[in-house]
Amino acid sequence: MAGQRVNVNVGVLGHIDSGKTALARALSTTASTAAFDKQPQSRERGITLDLGFSCFSVPLPARLRSALPAPHLAPDAGPEPREPQLQFTLVDCPGHASLIRTIIGGAQIIDLMMLVIDVTKGMQTQSAECLVIGQIACQKLVVVLNKIDLLAEGKRQAAIDKMTKKMQKTLESTKFRGAPIIPVAAKPGGPEAPETEAPQGISELIEVVKKVKSMQMFHMPVTTAMQGDRLGICVTQFDPKLLERGLVCAPESLHIIHAALISVEKIPYFRGPLQTKAKFHITVGHETVMGRLMFFSPAPDSFDHEPVLDAFDFSREYLFQEQYLCKDLAPAATDSGQTNEKAGQAPDGHCPRQQWALVEFEKPVTCPQLCLVIGSRLDADIHANMCRLAFHGVLLHGLQDKNYAESLLPRLRVYKLKHKHGLVERVASAPSPRRS
Repeated sequence: MAGQRVNVNVGVLGHIDSGKTALARALSTTASTAAFDKQPQSRERGITLDLGFSCFSVPLPARLRSALPAPHLAPDAGPEPREPQLQFTLVDCPGHASLIRTIIGGAQIIDLMMLVIDVTKGMQTQSAECLVIGQIACQKLVVVLNKIDLLAEGKRQAAIDKMTKKMQKTLESTKFRGAPIIPVAAKPGGPEAPETEAPQGISELIEVVKKVKSMQMFHMPVTTAMQGDRLGICVTQFDPKLLERGLVCAPESLHIIHAALISVEKIPYFRGPLQTKAKFHITVGHETVMGRLMFFSPAPDSFDHEPVLDAFDFSREYLFQEQYLCKDLAPAATDSGQTNEKAGQAPDGHCPRQQWALVEFEKPVTCPQLCLVIGSRLDADIHANMCRLAFHGVLLHGLQDKNYAESLLPRLRVYKLKHKHGLVERVASAPSPRRS
């Protein structure tokens, strides 16, 4: 097994100026041409504008050597054989609110997320959005409390303990409950400080990351690559300015679609309703386009059916909804005990276990079936204290025909409930029967 390597992608996410790039720099031993804000625009503005890639390696833990079959370990390209390595590829994501598209795209390629928190400020708006994205896109989280060197030395440990408790409470209601929380100082003294003082807490962070269980592992051979690998390709006589971010795929694995049928789950932190005919920013893969939605649910007697997340059944009938049904919006009851159907609520607040939407894109997108879909309101005020991420789901069926409204939508059996209402103008008493 000498000279072999296992790769894990680690996303570095957090609010702007929390020290994500400094942390990636402190951890990394090898950087790509896209690492550490090397782009001129990033240096000019002093912020991360695109995904950055770098890596560090540690000896492969014994538990992974025994658990991983030999074919999954790739030969190392080094000149001499070394012991098996566990390589962490760091994906440094932007933290500015306006770059949420790039953040979502980066989160979809990671196995483990490091949420970087400025210990002097705690959770901020984009910290919360990154946490929401993490709940959707990955299974494991490590919280990094950065900039501990800015805390008064006499009160440092007390401040760290207080922020740790706050973060533990924040994670209580998420799937990351009990996640490790590690204090560090990635760049003591701040960005302009000299490089004389060593980072603090980095070795402890590496040990915690090594111990995270159930990480997905990719092999990185020299001559081949697979989904999730970070691969550098040398192309001669080519102007890199002509190349935009795209997709590498096997033939027939991706399709250009004009609309899609998706499963939908509302993000509870989003305050507004999800209404039919409303437009949202729809992210599929690395593309974000505007899309108009139409929501529908099972028939009321099928609300409790088991969700199906890998296919869409055209043979079933579905109930049209004015908006997504959710328990946090209680139905408005009238004096007669009927519910306000325009609020899109089921009787007695009973909600279906699965709901769907037809998404009609303003321009075609390229994506595979069963990919992650995230709906957002990116036109909202970036300075407002609100979650712009509205819903997520899975793309179950893409509509490739440009004329899908005539060719494919008739197969979608969505019906509306109609009611007739009358007004009683006068009530007359019946005449009493005559007695003989």
